Parts: sequence; structure tokens; C-alpha cells
Amino acid sequence: MSAPVTLVTTLAAPEPGWTAEADVIVVGSGIAGLTAALELRSRVPRVLLVTKGELASGSTVWAQGGIAAALAPSDSPAAHLEDTLVAGAGVCDPRAVEVLVTEGPARVRELVALGAHFDTDGGGEMSLTREGGHHADRIAHAGGDATGAEISRALVAQLEAVRNDPGIEIIEHALVIDLLTSEGPVTPLTPDGDRRAVCGVTLHVRGAGSRDGVGAARARAVVLATGGIGQIYVSSTNPPQATGDGIAAALRAGAPLGDLEFVQFHPTVLWLGSGARGQLTLISEAVRGEGAYLIDTDGHRFMPAVHEMAELAPRDVVAHAIVRQMAKTGSDHVFLDARHLGADFLRKRFPTITERLLAQGFDITEEPVPVAPAQHYHSGGVITNLDGRSGVRGLYAIGEVACTGVHGANRLASNSLLEGLVFAHRAAEDIAARMAAGELPLKEPVTRTGPTGLVMAATRSRIQRVTTDGSGVLRSAETLALAARKLAAVRTDANLPEAIAGDLSAQPQTAEWETSNVHQVASVLTAAAALRTESRGGHFRTDFPAPDPSWECRVVVQLDDDGTLTVTAPNR
Repeated sequence: MSAPVTLVTTLAAPEPGWTAEADVIVVGSGIAGLTAALELRSRVPRVLLVTKGELASGSTVWAQGGIAAALAPSDSPAAHLEDTLVAGAGVCDPRAVEVLVTEGPARVRELVALGAHFDTDGGGEMSLTREGGHHADRIAHAGGDATGAEISRALVAQLEAVRNDPGIEIIEHALVIDLLTSEGPVTPLTPDGDRRAVCGVTLHVRGAGSRDGVGAARARAVVLATGGIGQIYVSSTNPPQATGDGIAAALRAGAPLGDLEFVQFHPTVLWLGSGARGQLTLISEAVRGEGAYLIDTDGHRFMPAVHEMAELAPRDVVAHAIVRQMAKTGSDHVFLDARHLGADFLRKRFPTITERLLAQGFDITEEPVPVAPAQHYHSGGVITNLDGRSGVRGLYAIGEVACTGVHGANRLASNSLLEGLVFAHRAAEDIAARMAAGELPLKEPVTRTGPTGLVMAATRSRIQRVTTDGSGVLRSAETLALAARKLAAVRTDANLPEAIAGDLSAQPQTAEWETSNVHQVASVLTAAAALRTESRGGHFRTDFPAPDPSWECRVVVQLDDDGTLTVTAPNR
């Protein structure tokens, strides 16, 4: 039996030097956050949008692939639902998937009405392509391989047009430190009763923001749209700001989290050697969708023998096949070969990818490109209902930070942008309706019990290495136990001068807050992966390589008031 995991319930920070107030605070400026802010602006009097970088720097910008929706006459939401459920490997919430696929087409068309320009065919109709796991052409692209950037541009333009509106305030370069919460227990997602409520956030704004230093923003509801967790690993396709801030803040506030062990490792990320760190160049699945092959270092194409859909199999299947093939050939990469598609086609269809690869010294039109799996997407997060409500009253989560049940064990390609879009609309509608009914009063925050602490920024690279080795593409009881021990040994009280010899204490600042979040997310993900003794989707155990029907359920983690982590599978 592993030792109990204990984590801090609040991050050490200076007392707020300023205050702000809004009806709703939206945290994040990807597709989910931008959509929620725009929808809420027309529904509630005051909205505060907080983003870690600039307004246009959300993770959506990096999405090369498209957005999936049943837009073609030959396609249907039912077919999209079936493909999503298959990819999710038995642990999707069918109700959430049905919401996604039925409301998705209308949401995409609304994006077009807002000014997003998707690629069209000769007749002016939206061009639709196919990606892994899909049995129909239902992926809409923009600029060939710049869909996220185009969607972000259109949404940011809408917000810039109302930036001076007194009903909306935008604070850039701001890191949310913690959620403010009221008294009361955290209970399931249904009756509100007197359970704990969110009261706002504490945040730190760097000099370029509209306010400076640590402040407190009060609100009746908070919407987390903070994106992914990629920086808990050595290498990822995620931008540097993806340090799991929203998940960690919700955890400390007592919100239940789910499906944390399901991490999607993108099969085709540019391999630059074992020393590569940080955000790596992703080669979109759409390249394989157009017919590119995977070959090993001996020049052998191996995917047709693995799955009937070959290179278009679900991402977990392809990633695991690559890892096994690398072990078989004694190599640390394979190759993506697209030469047969033709140079002109590749440059026109994938201009961004072609240019980024050339900048790294690779010409995809003339040579196979070395690739290996790297962390790409997190299917787990803050457990929500179909309207984005979490276990803390007034706290919502949308997009990658949320666990809606849409993705299950493995996200179907190009469903992520659609999820952010669909559930942002639903959350905004639900918040507005509840406020109109007087269900979300402004509560008074209280100081949470449990330990306060901080992790030194200098430990981040060690945490990333431990997580990659123990909770990476392939896992086992041995690797997970070792990772858990090493993560537990990390000092979480480094804010105390006496904690570290020589007074090398951590100062409350961005690097330390982010590293504290990285440590907490790595710890809870490792604990969830250790409990699930099977392989399913993005969770592969070498000691339990087969799926177990008894594990067709969700692993739930929650932090008690004293900082003790509970990890359960309540429906097993």
C-alpha cells in the first residue's frame, strides 16, 4: 500500500494589494475562454477575462488540426457519436458526447458568422477532410494547417471590438494563484444546498497587465478555461504556459477531478534528439489523413499490421505501436514519410508545418521526417456536468481543463476545439439563467484550512523527468511507485526560510507558483494511474496490458480540507 499523498491547499502569496469585482470571471483565452467571455458579455452585467499572456496567446493558436463536426449531408451526428465512443474506449459519458455532436454543427456555423474563414472547395462549400478514428470526412480546416490560429483571430477580433465596453474588463499577463472559496463542504454536482461556493480568485499581474502585483477579484461565478498540463512532462506540444494552473487551483479548492490518468501522447512530434526540451513541433494527424506513412528506421511500414485503419487508427494505438516499434529496432524515433504526396500538394495543404520543419532543418517534401510520441492533450480534469458545473458551487470548467466525459480514455482527433466551443456556450447560458434566478449570490471568502506552501522553481526539470519516466507513454506499478516516492520527496514548504539549508527558500512569484502547480498535477495524475490496474486509451500499463471490463468507470481524486488526497473509483 502506497503512503498517503498530502498536498498544500493554498499557495503562499502576498496579501492582495488591490481588489476588483465582477459577476463572472473567465480564466483563459483559448477557444473556450474567448467564447465564454463573448457569450457572457451579452448575458450578465460585468465580465472579467483573465489571461496568462496576451489575449491572442491561448493554446488554441497552436491547433494545426481542424474542428470536427457532422457538416456534410452524407455525415450525421450519430456517426460522429459512434466514432467518439469507440475512441473513448468504454469510459465516455454518452450524454456528453451526444451534446457535443448534436450541438457542434450549429456552433461551427456560428464561428463562420463571427468571421472565421474555413477552407472551401471550388464550389464555395466548406472543405472537409478525415483524421484518425473518423469514418467520415468531417474535419474543417482553416489555412490548411492553421485552424486554431484562425479561430483565435476571429474570436479575439470580436473581443477587441468591445474591449472598451464597461461591461467587460480584460486583464492580460495575469496568473491565477488560487480560487477564493466560502465555508461549506464540497458535495456532488447536483443539489446546491449550503455547499462550498467559489467567491473569486487571487491573481498576480505582471507589469504589462492593466493592474500590477497580487490582487483579489471577487465574483459570483468563475469559469476555468486554462487549457492543458503539458509542462509536467519533459517534452510536449503544449505552449510554455500549460502548467496545469486551473486543475491545480480547482484541486486545492476541493473540486473533484476525474480521468487524470488518460494522457494523449501525439504520435508524430518532430524528434530532435534525447536532449530536446519544452514545446516541440507537432506534425498534424491531418498529414497522415492525407496519406503519409509511418516507417521505422529500417524503412519498414508497420501500422497496417497493427490496426485495420493503419496510420489512421486512434492516437493511442498509433503512439503505442511507435513505442513498440522503436523498442524492436533499438531506435528512439521512427519516420513520417509524405514524399509520395508531392511537393506542391504538401506546400499548399500544410504551409505552416512545411515552414516550421524547414526552420528545423527538415524538408518534408524530400525526406522522411523523424518523429516520436510526445505529450499532447489531457482527457481528464475538473469533473463537470453537461453545463460545465463543477463540485464547487459557482465554479465552472470548460475546454481541456474540464472532464466532461466527452473524451473518455482517448480524445478523438479534432474533438477538442469543438468541446471548448460547445460547452462554453452551455456554461454561459447556465450561469446567466442561475444568476437571473438568484442562485449564485456573492459569498464571503474564508481562509481554507490545511497547509500553505510553495515548491522551488529549480525543481521543475526534476519533476518533469520523474513524471515522464514514471507516468509517461508506458507505465507500470514499479515506475508509478517510484515516481510517487520521488514526487512526495519534493519540498512543498520551500516558502519557509528554515525549510532549506542555507536559506535557499522560494519566493512567492510566477515561476514558483507554476512549479507548485506542475508538482500537484504530476502527483495526482500519478496516483490515479497507479489505481487503474489495466490499459485503456491514453493509459497503458505494461504490467496490465489488456483492458479490464470492471474498469469501465472513472477514477476520481479530491483533496480533503487537511490536504490529504483521496483516490477512488466510486462506480467500480
